Amino acid sequence: MILPSFLAKREVLEWLLQGKKTIDIRKGLPKNGQVALFVCGPQRLTMRITGTQTGRLSEVIRQDNFRQVIPSAESVADALAYLRKLYEGYDGLFTAYFLSPYDPCCGKHLF
Repeated sequence: MILPSFLAKREVLEWLLQGKKTIDIRKGLPKNGQVALFVCGPQRLTMRITGTQTGRLSEVIRQDNFRQVIPSAESVADALAYLRKLYEGYDGLFTAYFLSPYDPCCGKHLF
């Protein structure tokens, strides 16, 4: 099975591991797959993709979900600023990946 793989900052990987981050935003259209691999240096984390949503950044980051995207954000504006800095200069479509922990060996959720 080929997994979509995403490079991740250390803090993003920690948020995912702690269960604080359950939505990951990536530029472009959704990648195929039900499981994603997040890579940060030598660390690897596999997560189940439970759904996706595609749209402009301001459409996929909302009042009801911004902390699931950027747990340290105090507001939608903070979350948008974090992502705009990360994707500086890109003004296209983004995909929100809805995630849950997953153990690919056993097919079980980790928490």
